[in-house]
Amino acid sequence: MARAVALVFIVSAAALQAPRHRAARSVSRAAATLEEPVATKADLLPRERYIASNRFKTRGGKAAAKFEARWANRKSRLATLDGFRYFSLFRQVPLEDVVGERGAAAMGGNAPSYDYMSFTIWDDKKAFNAWRKGDAFKEAHGGTSIAAFLKAMVSSLRVLKGAPSPVFYDGLLHLAAPPAADPAKAVEGGWRVVEADGKNLLEGECFVAANRFAVRPGAEAAFEERWAQRDSSLAELPGFKSFTMLRRDGGGGTGHGPAKEGASDAFGDDFNYMSFTIWDDKEAFGGWRNSQSFKDAHSSGPKKEAGAPPPWLRPPSVAFWEGVLELTSAEGA
Repeated sequence: MARAVALVFIVSAAALQAPRHRAARSVSRAAATLEEPVATKADLLPRERYIASNRFKTRGGKAAAKFEARWANRKSRLATLDGFRYFSLFRQVPLEDVVGERGAAAMGGNAPSYDYMSFTIWDDKKAFNAWRKGDAFKEAHGGTSIAAFLKAMVSSLRVLKGAPSPVFYDGLLHLAAPPAADPAKAVEGGWRVVEADGKNLLEGECFVAANRFAVRPGAEAAFEERWAQRDSSLAELPGFKSFTMLRRDGGGGTGHGPAKEGASDAFGDDFNYMSFTIWDDKEAFGGWRNSQSFKDAHSSGPKKEAGAPPPWLRPPSVAFWEGVLELTSAEGA
């Protein structure tokens, strides 16, 4: 059974399904195939959100709990900033914990070599840049003084293996459930109030199922269109929080900016697309995976022409995450 489930994830690019955005897509593009001429950026779907992420590798042992405590106890006013929509710190969940050992073996591929990822959704890139260049960014990264910055750097060296790796995405086909008030998730001054002792891991607050794609050059527009044309009832399912198709933003920047287009990050990750679905918990994800909605989603959308090459350079690779310190704007993700 686990093997059958795993094969579904590998074979079908719709394994973690996006909704169809009927009104926003033109009829002319619905006929796109994977044998069209090389696409230009004008052929791609418009950005609906902007996502800033940072990948981290902890040293093991008690370092993970200390790392989470650093995040929980940091100074931040993130939720008060213009354009902020969602934040969580994700820690990787082994495949076998979700689909069993046989399922994980059948999936193949390599798990991410980093074990944590910060994930922030913004309205747009302008809002992200305003935060990055403002005082709120400096406060969250050790303060505005040299001494505070050095203290933060020393603390990082004690828990991390190497430097973080920032990666940025355009958010496509975004869908989010209305935010639900949760008194257990206290917020003060724009940041979560969570008890973190640096000895125990924080309690998980959400679950992420992601499918990572290395889409070949020239197939990006057709790949996006195939996702846009699929039907899905994700928003109607219990425990659904949000879906976004992530497209790497390769702006060629330096420092805390986008990676060069087509390049790997510091952890060797060169996937340029990732379907990213956030659920209340692992059980909610399992409920969808075993539902009629899952089956219907895999039978919808335009079919690939016979003999046409797949849109990716290698099979998709699944990853699972558990989120802590979840923070959502009043408008939702």
